[in-house]
Amino acid sequence: MRNYEDLKVRERAHKLCLVIYKLTDSFPSEEKFGLISQLRRASSSVPTNIAEGCGYDTPKEFARFIKIASGSITEVAYLIKLSKDLGFVSENDFNSTSEEARIIRRMLYNLRMSQIK
Repeated sequence: MRNYEDLKVRERAHKLCLVIYKLTDSFPSEEKFGLISQLRRASSSVPTNIAEGCGYDTPKEFARFIKIASGSITEVAYLIKLSKDLGFVSENDFNSTSEEARIIRRMLYNLRMSQIK
């Protein structure tokens, strides 16, 4: 069994999730059950799935949850772009969160590949 707190990718995903929560605080209130909710769920899904995967015994099971986390970080990347295009996120915030999502996605890919070899 793995300790999710030991994984650097989980720590980065957690920090990005905190950033997403702060960014979405300034979104229009009519997005509360739309974009805000979806972005928060997707961003929290990344570290949650990493942690859940750590609770399983086999590399194959762990890799499955890392794959789910990878899908979620890709969703976050798109939703941040949508938020920028709608004028809810600044260019600077878009650039920094997009770059962090890209790094996390690459880390997840490498972690998953190390489990399925």
